[in-house]
Amino acid sequence: MQKMNTSSKFKDIISESLLIQSGSPSVFQLDTKTEDFGPLTRKTLGKKNLNKANRAVLLVGETGAGKSTVINALVNHTMGVKFEDEVWFQIVEDEKRGQTESQTSDVIVYEIFGFEDQTLPFSLTIIDTPGFGDTRGIEKDLIVSQRLFDLFRSDEGIQEIHAVGLVVKATDNRVNDRLSYVFNSVMSLFGKNLEQSIVALITHSDGRQPKNVLQALEATKIRCAKNEKNQPIYFLFDNSQSDDRSEDTEFIKIATEISERGLRTFTDFLEKKTAQKLMTTTDVLNERISLTACVQNLQERILLIEQKQVELKQTHDALVKQVENMNKSETFTVEVDVVFKEKEPLRSQKIFRQNIFEKAMVCTICEENCHYPGCTLVRRPQHCEVIRKGHCTVCTGKCPASAHVKENWRYVTKTKKVKKTVGVKKEIKTEKGDAEKNFNIVKGLINEIQKLRSEKFQLIDEAYQHVIKLEEIALQVNAGTTLVHLDFLITKMKEKGDTKKVQKLDEMRTQMDEGTKLALQYLWGRVTTV
Repeated sequence: MQKMNTSSKFKDIISESLLIQSGSPSVFQLDTKTEDFGPLTRKTLGKKNLNKANRAVLLVGETGAGKSTVINALVNHTMGVKFEDEVWFQIVEDEKRGQTESQTSDVIVYEIFGFEDQTLPFSLTIIDTPGFGDTRGIEKDLIVSQRLFDLFRSDEGIQEIHAVGLVVKATDNRVNDRLSYVFNSVMSLFGKNLEQSIVALITHSDGRQPKNVLQALEATKIRCAKNEKNQPIYFLFDNSQSDDRSEDTEFIKIATEISERGLRTFTDFLEKKTAQKLMTTTDVLNERISLTACVQNLQERILLIEQKQVELKQTHDALVKQVENMNKSETFTVEVDVVFKEKEPLRSQKIFRQNIFEKAMVCTICEENCHYPGCTLVRRPQHCEVIRKGHCTVCTGKCPASAHVKENWRYVTKTKKVKKTVGVKKEIKTEKGDAEKNFNIVKGLINEIQKLRSEKFQLIDEAYQHVIKLEEIALQVNAGTTLVHLDFLITKMKEKGDTKKVQKLDEMRTQMDEGTKLALQYLWGRVTTV
């Protein structure tokens, strides 16, 4: 790698950039100011002018769709780079340059300042998100919502955007479960107020109308901005701008013109758009995070109840046996499965560049996992998404934040075989006394189980309220991940016997369109594979 000087109009920028490919065009890595705020990253080119307008774009899509290429194209367009300049700039770092962790694993905010009124009348902020459908597992996709929630609620983050670009390959010409899952996951992130700001950015295009992609968007019921023909608004991009031009020059020039036309029309769209506040989207993300944490905790507590029931039955059967053999022995020993909590170390595997995701937020009083996996933003429990008004919304006791810790371990429920000696003291040994003592022991266990059942039903009601809130504010309430929770809640609500709420959940379940069914099919496939 070396630096290179030139007398071109980009001399100053090139002098501060790194040459990564010589030839036609010469490709340079831009030198940006990089800042980490919380688990997020900001890369800034140039200096912000508060008197100039800014447009913010959020890019989402599946892994390999071409988001990085679109970002680089937008930056070059903003800088005024033309085909004949024989130069190309990258702001997204090439993963082949020896990074220990893929840059596309993180939400990164790119800011491009100092080029206002050269090509565009505004500066540009581009938010790049991790790709959906990552082969490394479903947890990677779930953390996208966590990261965006971090970004949108941070004082240093983003509070409004002008457009959401759904990046799709022109070769995605068939509706399948994977594509439906990606579309479904993307739409589940946003509030209803962003519908008219969502557009398709179609990569690897040959310049023709992408009929198959449009049909796929229609088939999966994507709610987005529409044109006068009631078709999704889209913009076309080729991905060849940085390719070597020593051969197939005319072809690459035509391909570049496709992208330049797409860039002009997309930035014209941006200029006319009114910024949309992200408060509703932040609420959607918060409700989804809370719903997931609530259901995860509920499942663990149900396991505890079931194991307690086993312990109750074993003790009950032993007491019955004692009564039957009262004349033979004053005491006897019985082996029961006793339930207990244990701290289990978390795996040391990094999910992203920082280890922050590997910690669980747990309650030390209730001995419960209140938020794991997914507690992402800060190292202190009071800032966790499930803490509201200073108290946890998940654990049994709704304990204060001060009772919680973020650690590299989590609570797990286990059982162990324990021998118990049951007997009656001689001085009080009467048939009536034994019966009363045995009855009181069983009654105490039954009361404990009833208390646990009441707590379980309370948590089911809380999870139900999260779903209802999502129905009110979310652009896509029936996301695949939500429907997984919905099936679970329907089953548990039936156990509770609340027919009215069961009916409401069933209605939401039956409203699932074909695209969501395919997404759910893909989601279950990945879960069972893992």
